Amino acid sequence: MTGVCQKIDTISVVANRVAPLIALADPTRRAIFEALPGGPRSVGELAAHVGISSSAVSQHLRVLRDARLVMMRPVGNRHLYSLDPRGLGDARDYLEQFWQSALAAYAAALSDASEQA
Repeated sequence: MTGVCQKIDTISVVANRVAPLIALADPTRRAIFEALPGGPRSVGELAAHVGISSSAVSQHLRVLRDARLVMMRPVGNRHLYSLDPRGLGDARDYLEQFWQSALAAYAAALSDASEQA
């Protein structure tokens, strides 16, 4: 049973690392995300910026929050959204691991090609 638990843990870690990439694959979510480096913004401000309804922005923000790309802070009767660096860290970790494997495979292929020449 330990092997199954380890596989589930591994899948969970990989899912957390790629969740930000999946979330940002949507152009609307990317536009919302790209509107936040200037500081916290409300749903209404983001809706006006992106040109969609507040309810649609809220749905996109839920995906971005689940991917740990944005944080929400209640201020009075409004919710302000800002960037959450944790999600970008997860994505960076995944990409670094991916590129290390890809570069190692490329180096091995070059080595094999030079040995055959």
